[in-house]
Amino acid sequence: MKRIMLLICLAAIIAPLKSQTVQAKISFNETSHEFGKFKESDGKVTHKFEFVNTGSSDLIIQNVSASCGCTAPSWTREPVPPGAKGYVAATYNPAGRPGAFRKYVTVISNSNPGSVRLIIAGDVEAKPRTLEDDYRYAMGPMRLKSNHLAFGNLKNTATSEKRLEVINNSDADVKVSFLKVPKHVVISMDPAQLKPKQKGEIVATYNAPMRNDWGFVIDRMSLDINGTTDRTYSLVISANLEEDFSALSEAEMANAPVLSVDDPEFKFGKITQGEKVEHTYVLTNSGKSDLQIRKVKASCGCTAVQPEKRVIGPGESVNIKTVFNSAGKLGNQNKTVTIITNDPKKSKMILWVKGEVLKST
Repeated sequence: MKRIMLLICLAAIIAPLKSQTVQAKISFNETSHEFGKFKESDGKVTHKFEFVNTGSSDLIIQNVSASCGCTAPSWTREPVPPGAKGYVAATYNPAGRPGAFRKYVTVISNSNPGSVRLIIAGDVEAKPRTLEDDYRYAMGPMRLKSNHLAFGNLKNTATSEKRLEVINNSDADVKVSFLKVPKHVVISMDPAQLKPKQKGEIVATYNAPMRNDWGFVIDRMSLDINGTTDRTYSLVISANLEEDFSALSEAEMANAPVLSVDDPEFKFGKITQGEKVEHTYVLTNSGKSDLQIRKVKASCGCTAVQPEKRVIGPGESVNIKTVFNSAGKLGNQNKTVTIITNDPKKSKMILWVKGEVLKST
């Protein structure tokens, strides 16, 4: 009887040990690699980390993930038998990323341990900047640093000036005129005519009171260069127009309107592509003076029905119905409805429409 009990105990001890050894084990020759210093102009660099399956069952790499999108991994996709070799390769793209770097690649497998972190590092020597690097946008004989004049946050009482650097990249004089200029923008070239290889500036002045709008607004205009127009000869001008409350006294602030909403997020769950969902937000003025709704704007995929009234007295409420149309959309959705009011502490409120659109069967 004692002998039987001893055998049972030994079996209980040996069985787990046996099960632990009958498994894959990934063993890398190295887990870090230093590329050293190399030129950005040399392009992508790759290092292949080799490993051996030192376990006793097939090794399967389940996933390899990099710490950033600039490191592209590849690896042995098929099962690696015991004693056989495999690899994980990491590629670093230095384009636009001068300077020292240190990136990580995580390898997930059926080994024990199941996760291994590999490291690649190096130092990228920046390539010499070219004219095209500094003046990225070409319009005929002229190149521009940007095709967008962004005025950023601008009070509705203000005017602002922006300058955009340009260069005449040709061997002849360049003369520019501006077409379809909105009335709230004054724009010109400085100097009026660019000599060959000469640099200059587009000078634009934005008049916010004349624009008479709220929130993020965009205007577009065209350029005539030496008497030639083209659809690519265009400039975008943008601004985020905000109400100026700086003149309000302390008493006026205490008696100001206050915008509140019953729930800023509408979560519609899961719907099938092509379906529409509706939701009504309830906006309330919990302040002490009239709340004026300046603007209601929905992001792509949503339609916000304008409120029945735009002036809401203290304690009053108004409904804003939003319709989300899922036609042509798939996956997670995060759409917004922007409400702009004369609430001095929170003049812009974002309402959310969230959910998931499933492919129709």
